[in-house]
Amino acid sequence: MKNCLFTLILLLFLSCEDAKTDLKIIEGNALGATFNVRYLDAGANNYESKIDSLTKVINKSASTYIPTSDLSKINQGDTTVFADANLQEVFIKSEKIYKETEGAFDPTVGILVNAWGFGPEKPIENLDSLKIQELLKFVGFDKVKLENGKIKKLYPEIYMDFNAIAPGYLVDMVSRMFEKSGVANYMVEMGGEIRARGQNEKGLPWKIGIENPNTDGSRSFATVIELKNESLATSGNYRKFKVKEDGTKYVHTINTKTGYAKESNLLSASVISKSDCADVDGYATSFMVMGFEKSKDFLKNHPELKAFLIYVDEKGAMKTYKSNNFNN
Repeated sequence: MKNCLFTLILLLFLSCEDAKTDLKIIEGNALGATFNVRYLDAGANNYESKIDSLTKVINKSASTYIPTSDLSKINQGDTTVFADANLQEVFIKSEKIYKETEGAFDPTVGILVNAWGFGPEKPIENLDSLKIQELLKFVGFDKVKLENGKIKKLYPEIYMDFNAIAPGYLVDMVSRMFEKSGVANYMVEMGGEIRARGQNEKGLPWKIGIENPNTDGSRSFATVIELKNESLATSGNYRKFKVKEDGTKYVHTINTKTGYAKESNLLSASVISKSDCADVDGYATSFMVMGFEKSKDFLKNHPELKAFLIYVDEKGAMKTYKSNNFNN
């Protein structure tokens, strides 16, 4: 369920005259994706090493691609592992979103993510409806619980995958590090998940472009958003998918109810909130599972969330939708 990068930061070219704004830029890779961090700071603090350290901490805690991570050990059946504070927070946030979305967001879908070939484990060849039904027995976040610092599973086969919330959580960790250090103006982007505070070097809100779901490799923007002390996450299926020999398309966002990797009528979901980036990361993934109509209904009952949705109508035409509180 890992979100792909469908947002692009609108970077302003800096002249020599602009250098006095003390804009600092750090770029690199984390959690299998690129990151771009921009902040205003007159000091000589080495935040790059701190970001690297935070990335290593989150990887050790919640990565499914590192066999020695705490989560990998739990998935492998090690019942002696104590979840650290980071994994516990990710678990608690996931449980909350799981309940609110009635299971649309469910990290225990990991066994199906692997089966369809989108995870670190070997996929299942000739995956059919009977096998999917067998695997669904091990899907359901109500089948795992956090108790006395340990994550306990109802079935040993349950495989948890927090890749739909961990990138947003890492954004939050870097942001909290900035705030603790007294940096008031920053923008942290990792794999398309973003959290921004204060203003950019021009004294304006940070601007983010939301891409159109182009499948031909070209890039164009559907809208531009100003983030005002907010978090943003975008999820979509138009870049990360597989096509079988018979032409059938399978997407990386697995429907937690049916077990199938088929796309809904929602092409892209961008969710904005004053809350943590991990939260909007989870909601954006949930909407891709729900589809357009259910997502729209969910937004009506959650005014704390703003959203920009790109979907396909009943005639096959691409349309956009903004929640009522979307004022960009």
